[in-house]
Amino acid sequence: MIPVTKPFSPPIDKYQALVRSIWERNWFTNNGPLVQALEKELKTHLNFEELLYLNNGTIAIQIALKALGITKKVITTPFSYVATTSSLVWEGCTPVFADIDPETFNIDPKEIEKCIDDDTEAILATHCFGNPCDIEAIEKIAQKHNLKVIYDAAHCFGTLYKGKSVFEYGDVTTTSFHATKLFHTIEGGAVFSKSKEVLKKMLYMRNFGHDGSERFFSVGINGKNSEFHAAMGLVNLEYVDDILIRRKEQCLLYNELLKNGNCRGQKIEQNATFNYAYYPIVFNSETIALTVKSALEQEQIFPRRYFYPSLSKLNYVKNCMTQHADDVASRILCLPLYHDLLKEEQSSIAKIILANS
Repeated sequence: MIPVTKPFSPPIDKYQALVRSIWERNWFTNNGPLVQALEKELKTHLNFEELLYLNNGTIAIQIALKALGITKKVITTPFSYVATTSSLVWEGCTPVFADIDPETFNIDPKEIEKCIDDDTEAILATHCFGNPCDIEAIEKIAQKHNLKVIYDAAHCFGTLYKGKSVFEYGDVTTTSFHATKLFHTIEGGAVFSKSKEVLKKMLYMRNFGHDGSERFFSVGINGKNSEFHAAMGLVNLEYVDDILIRRKEQCLLYNELLKNGNCRGQKIEQNATFNYAYYPIVFNSETIALTVKSALEQEQIFPRRYFYPSLSKLNYVKNCMTQHADDVASRILCLPLYHDLLKEEQSSIAKIILANS
């Protein structure tokens, strides 16, 4: 079987060595030494000091909304994983969907401007599949209308924008370290902010609002992560540069294998150093996409309709027409992509796609 993705598995002996140290200390959670070490290593690796390690990327978005005081309308993308929209709804905000650029799959700044009204407080934009949004255009709009900007950078470990980590942009940027990501801690995530005041709020919020054992700074939630997850992160960080190189090689091979196919890929932002986190392709029709998906599944190969359906069609939001997002969502497949996927397997996948599209 060839799944759409698999977690990177580091040498088990390295992970076990850290687990034994956890056992010896009997300190499993609550900002333990490995959590602190991982935060320090991530700051060094990303060359950015202002980050907090959390238990997942969804909590990261929710904490960001709370820390920025967002309670009303938020303009967001209809083409992302469901957590982007569900976090808004969960926090009592109203998602307002601005359509995407059909080439980059990212929220279209021109569409953002059309959605702004007196109740708009923020923009929540996803860097789709690790491809940065038009950050400059979004931040100009935010400054013009006095809006906060949160970037959902769940797919973005290793992505640069104008030579800097994409995590450095926005009032807050969030990411995911879920097991399917390029860099993972099994479950995990992080928040980033240049504002020390906002970061301080999020620091307290991730631990129930505790300010010491008997005082509370503010309302909070359990956004902490454990020593076991941090251990996986510390080991995986040793291999992340090799993972990024390998992923680029695999994507370039798909490009070559499918160059004569009736499908297209994603247009990458010109100011980006891309991380090749996913391999999405868009077919000429939904019928062809479903035919290809079925043909692959018959051979025990499982692509994924990332992202289907459009979030503007969820049953707990106000439905609206997002023409480009709806169209791309109906015709897109993400192909299998993970560290130990073989060239021969990629060739077999490409042959099936070419024969059925």
